[in-house]
Amino acid sequence: MTLALWQKIALVLGTACFMEFFAWWAHKYIMHGWGWDWHADHHEPHDNMFEKNDLYAVVFGVFTTILFTVGWLYFPPLWWIAAGISVYGLVYTFVHDGLVHQRYPYNWVPKKGYWKRLVQAHKLHHATTCKEGAVSFGFVLAPDPQKLRVKLRELKEKRRAAGTA
Repeated sequence: MTLALWQKIALVLGTACFMEFFAWWAHKYIMHGWGWDWHADHHEPHDNMFEKNDLYAVVFGVFTTILFTVGWLYFPPLWWIAAGISVYGLVYTFVHDGLVHQRYPYNWVPKKGYWKRLVQAHKLHHATTCKEGAVSFGFVLAPDPQKLRVKLRELKEKRRAAGTA
């Protein structure tokens, strides 16, 4: 099966865009669900170079490598889908791990615009250190921090009223 250039580009870009929605879902329902054991240390202060949470990158990397291999050997569209996942992975690594969490030698803290909004939204996500009660599960699309603050307050009040805070 031979793909036209536009099809390859569409698969890469479409997959990279889709990944933000998959990442939101995985973050909310896996990482803050049954996979919390791996994700918990990401919500706690530490000086370690690595986190148990980094195991998610290993799992997604293995899955993507399998897609590259199957795509190369049998079904070329899968190779381009794997490329789209990789593009998203690079963006995630630089934005989430680099810009937001300063895990690389970034010395830039955005003071305005979308980058500031993205950092604020993720910091509000980290306002809770427990499995429940978090807001803002995406990594690249950042909701309005003011709305997130209101939602965070509402969730804390619900937990307090339920006796789980």
